[in-house]
This record gives sequence, C-alpha cells and structure tokens, in this order.
Amino acid sequence: MNGIQWIIFGLVIQVVHFLGTWKLYKVAGEAPWKAMVPIYNAIVFFKIIKRPKWWIFLLFLPVINIMMFMVLWIDTVKHFGKSKTIDSILAVVTLGFYIYTINYQSDPKYISDKNDIHRSALSEWIGSIVFAVVAATFVHNYFFQPYIIPTGSLEKSLLIGDFLFVSKFHYGARIPSTTLAFPMVHDTLPIIKTRSYSNKPQLPYLRLPRIQKIRRNDIVVFNWPADTVRKFFVKEAGVKKPLDKKSNYVKRCLGIAGDTLEIIDGFVHVNRKKNVLPDRAKVLYNFKAYNSNGISSRRLLEIGIKDFYRRFKIENITQNSYDQLAPYLVGTQARDKENFIVITSHRGLPIQLIRSLRLKVIEILEKTKDLNLTVKEAEVIEKQNLVDSVVKRNQKKKTPNSSFFPNKIPFDWNQDNFGPIVIPKAGVTVDLNLNNLPLYKKIIVDYEKNKLEANGSTLLINGKKSTQYTFKMDYYWMMGDNRHRSEDSRFWGFVPEDHIVGKPVFIWFSIDGINDGIQNWKIRWDRVFSTIGGSGERVTYFPHFIILIVIWQGYGYYRKRKSKRQG
Repeated sequence: MNGIQWIIFGLVIQVVHFLGTWKLYKVAGEAPWKAMVPIYNAIVFFKIIKRPKWWIFLLFLPVINIMMFMVLWIDTVKHFGKSKTIDSILAVVTLGFYIYTINYQSDPKYISDKNDIHRSALSEWIGSIVFAVVAATFVHNYFFQPYIIPTGSLEKSLLIGDFLFVSKFHYGARIPSTTLAFPMVHDTLPIIKTRSYSNKPQLPYLRLPRIQKIRRNDIVVFNWPADTVRKFFVKEAGVKKPLDKKSNYVKRCLGIAGDTLEIIDGFVHVNRKKNVLPDRAKVLYNFKAYNSNGISSRRLLEIGIKDFYRRFKIENITQNSYDQLAPYLVGTQARDKENFIVITSHRGLPIQLIRSLRLKVIEILEKTKDLNLTVKEAEVIEKQNLVDSVVKRNQKKKTPNSSFFPNKIPFDWNQDNFGPIVIPKAGVTVDLNLNNLPLYKKIIVDYEKNKLEANGSTLLINGKKSTQYTFKMDYYWMMGDNRHRSEDSRFWGFVPEDHIVGKPVFIWFSIDGINDGIQNWKIRWDRVFSTIGGSGERVTYFPHFIILIVIWQGYGYYRKRKSKRQG
C-alpha cells in the first residue's frame, strides 16, 4: 500500500469507529462528535473504558496494534453490559462489529466502575495471557529478540547451539513492515508449519533512532538479501517474502559503507590495510595436514581440534548394524562386506554401540587430513609435532565464473581472492556502464526499486538515459568467520541497511550437539550468560545471576515475614 492508500484506509477506520460507537460516547457522558476526530477519539474512548492514555502509542505499532484492538473490543462490550464469555468471543470473531449491536440498542447501559463488571475466571485468565503476549511482543519487536545459531558459519566465534539475545535498539529498531502476523514467531507457525503472516498490507521501511552505527568487525543479524529459504538445510528454490520475514542470518560486518574491500590469499584487507579482528574472533580456514606415519585423531582431540572427519574400517558389517550406526555417519566408502569404510565427524562411533553390535572396527590412520583451523591452531599442531606439515588451502586460481558475486562472467573472483570492491554509501555517485553494471544492478532494481533497461550500450533508469547512479542507502559487507564454510557476501553481495535486524549482545544459553538429538546434548557452562563483545577470555556471568536471584528471593521472603509481624 502506498501513502494515499494508507490515508484512505485510516479514514475508513475512523468512519467505521464513529458509526459503531457514537451512541456509546453519548451514554458515557461524552459528545458524540468526539467519536469522529482521529486520535482525540481514542483519548476519549480510553477514558470511557478506563484504560491509560499512553496505550494510544500501542495502536500505532504493527502486530501489537492487532492484539490491542482485541483487548479494546472486549473492554468495550464489558463496559456496556455484555460481560459473558460469549460476548467477548463475538467481539473478537466479528472484528469488533459486535459492538454495533450494542451501539444501536434503544437504551444501551454504561458501567463506569470497573469493579461493577462481572468477570469470569476464564475471562480474567485470557486477559492476563493477552497482556503478557502484548508485552512480550513489544520487547521482541523493539528491544531484544532471542536467536539461536543454526549453522557453523561463525565458528569458533559463535557456536552452533548458542542462544543469543539480539539487541534491536543498538542500530535502531525497525518498525515491522508486515502488519498482519502472528506475534513472536518469525515466518512459520510452530507445529503446524504454515505461514505466520499475510503478505498484504505492507508498511514502508521505517526505523527508530539508533544509539550507534554498525562498526567494522561487529557481529550483525540481518535479513538475507538473496531469495530467502523456507527451512534451513533443505535445498529448494528461493521463496519471495516480505523484507522483515526474510530468513535471519548472522555474520561479521567486515566492510561498512564507503570502504574498499579486498580478499588476498584468504585474508581480508580494508582500505588497503589487512583487517585486524577482535581477540575473541576465531577465524577458521581449511588446512591440509601431512604426516608420513599417519595423523592421530586422538591426539588432535586432546589439544581441542574437533572440526575434521574420521574413517573407520568395519570387517563384519550387516544391514542391521549399519542401520544403527547410520545416525553417526556422514558418508561411506564401501568396497565390499569385509572392507566396509564409514566416515564420521570428529566424535567417531560410540564405543558402547560398537560393543553391543559385536563389530570389528579399526580407525584408519590417514597420512593426510583436511582440518578446519585457526592460524594459531595450525601453529600449535606444527609445534607439537603432530604432523610433518600443515598447509593453508587457498583457492588461488582465478577463472571467470558465476558462482561468486557479482555472479557474472567475466568476473573471476573466488572465496580467497576477491575484489577490490567499493561498498556503496548513501549519497555517493558512481559512473555506470555495462562493465560494472553487474555490481550494482541488484541495488538499483531490487533494493532501491528503480526500473532499469539496457538498450545496446545505453542504460535507462526509470526511462532516462543514465551514465551515473547515486545510492539511496548505505550497504555492508558480511562474512562468516568460518571462511571456507560460510555462504556470505562473497556469494550474494551487499547487505542493504534496511535489511539490518540487530546486534547480538549476550549468550544466555549454549548447547553442544544441539542437532544430534537431546540424548547427546551437553550444556556449555562456560558460555552461559556471557557477553559476545569485549576483549580477553570469555567470562560467564551465570554465578552472578544465581547470586542475584538468591538475594532477590531472600529479600522478598524477608519483606513477607516483616509484613506478617507488623500485621
């Protein structure tokens, strides 16, 4: 909906409100014309139903206002003599039009004192639930949103199974553009797995004032600007969704608007300087380790190296035993029944299961092994003589491709050697031609909503010949710390400022093995109640939280005992 359509919609709402409540205003001692004046009619009506005036603010917040309307409909019928549960249900089911039947009664009754209204236990319970949902939705939309890390693109800085609180107000809370949606879920209703929102109507992009700008190296949650997905880990065609319902991603911002970014041999350079990350950032790269005597998985695990595959030879495999081992496998290299090779993660195969199945299992001592390591971990492995050598695997050969941004030939960038590329900044003008058009086409057409045509070598923007383009928004360059296992800006380009969701600030819980079944879950106590930013070793504030809870409960108990003695 455009601005004119929203104005018309607002006027229609005012007319509907006036026609359905003018007599109720009169019965409550207010002039009927007051039901006609926008905003002022709400102030007067809140006075009639004994609700605080500041609630008017909630009527202008998308999603929250829908729930507020339901509360107001129920309050209205109760204050005018309809206090049965069926009356409340009819008020909601009819979208408030049940109030018309009261307004056009010959002699509607007004109950001014809330204490005189009969409220059933069910009604009180529903009211409490609705109020709690409104409060939680308000916090969720404008202050903090819970988020869970589903993939390893930021390992080892953030881990799969980290539960985060994402601050909306740091970068300025974005007003939800989707006006009709189920509260406190993103895009899908739990259990029934259906869409949780309506595509129409949509509000224009609006954002509240921020308290800080996105800084280089910040970890940021944003809506994936490429075609979104229905469900993580399920390969399928992209799905078009409203902006605020696109899939949430979390990456590190390595380039802000106006920066010149280049990746050289896997290392990011910004404005011609090698980027220096915070000390808590642990960037992973692919390495190839070599040892002529074989590489011990046990030794790697002892020094904390986990991200690698293991191979086991099973001499007496059967279909039954294979079925029971399957949940622990990532692949097989079967040659025959007596030489059956399985591939697992670093966790290997459960010893108790192997014993119960009476399997003959031998781990293959590989002379080469692919490892996902930080540069410091690679140095530790070499110093401890676990390998003869360990070599960082860079994608050095640059060939024209469509796999990496801007996904057009003849661009020949790859994940380890990329750019240089200038990140667009609002108000900056660039020369535009067929050679650099692939870099900016998505910005011009999809993000900034222009019509772009090419007539030979001539470019037309909104029907006018154009040799330059001025950006309307700031853009950002987002990358994962797990450099060879992250789908990020190297694949789909810039992230517009209107796609920014918030800043992760706190890990409130963390589960190791969250995707391996509840029986394999392990709580990472050293990460519970820890901050995401900051320097030095990560510190958990969980003991401090427990102490505060004990003090608070003790103080509450003391207050109760004291009041009893005084009573």
